[in-house]
Amino acid sequence: MTTNAVLMMAAQGNAQSSWITMLPMLGIIVVFYFFLMRPQQKKAKDQKNFINNLQKGDKIVTIAGVHGTVNKINEDGTTIQLETSPGSYVKLEKSAISLEWTTALQKANGGTATK
Repeated sequence: MTTNAVLMMAAQGNAQSSWITMLPMLGIIVVFYFFLMRPQQKKAKDQKNFINNLQKGDKIVTIAGVHGTVNKINEDGTTIQLETSPGSYVKLEKSAISLEWTTALQKANGGTATK
């Protein structure tokens, strides 16, 4: 064999070796995406859909733990008027509504928490 052929074989071996050493790092990135990033994106999408589909009469729970019924969705599109007790109203940002706690309330009431 000539020295050029030996050098080419050594270069191919090094390229293959560097690919193999990068494989665990690629595996970590894939696992990170599927177990951390993707579920978080799904949760954010569900929260956004929940807030956009609010209607008058829906029973909700805020992030602060305030329970109430949606009385009015304001024209600005980012706030609602929440009735916490009969005749008592609070103006809230839609982003202050908790999807997790509202669904927990619905399950506790047998699915009758809306309307």
